[in-house]
Amino acid sequence: METEVLIARQLITELLDRMGVKAEIDVFPGEEGLQVEIKGDREGILIGKHGRTLDSLQIVISRMINRRSDKPVRVALDINDYQKRRANMLSQMALRFGEEVKKTGRVQTVGPFNARDRRIIHVALKEDASLRTESFGEGEMKKIAILPNERKESEGTPE
Repeated sequence: METEVLIARQLITELLDRMGVKAEIDVFPGEEGLQVEIKGDREGILIGKHGRTLDSLQIVISRMINRRSDKPVRVALDINDYQKRRANMLSQMALRFGEEVKKTGRVQTVGPFNARDRRIIHVALKEDASLRTESFGEGEMKKIAILPNERKESEGTPE
């Protein structure tokens, strides 16, 4: 994993230099692969609207690293703790909507979200036995329905 860390640090430094972005780069082995943390003052340009630029950078960096690595490596990229802040915000939002569903008994639909964000919402509500969640839609960006758990499957799909 040391080789991948060195490759990642070099590639990311070169990429950010070409973009004209000065930042501190920390690369280290994480739970599921390489964790890359970038700290700098131009986070907006690196994160983009709703984290879409960050997602794209993660894909590009991952592919660049994997082209030079002997074995496949998963890369998780975070810029100025954006991913952590977003996960916290999504969890809080899910809990608020979950409370609303419990109060009213009515389905709440949120989204669309990418797969990572949907997972955060599903996990946030997983422990609440009175609720369940379902993803629906086509393509990468899907919506999530938050439903009371007593609702029957035969009642139809969420709108």
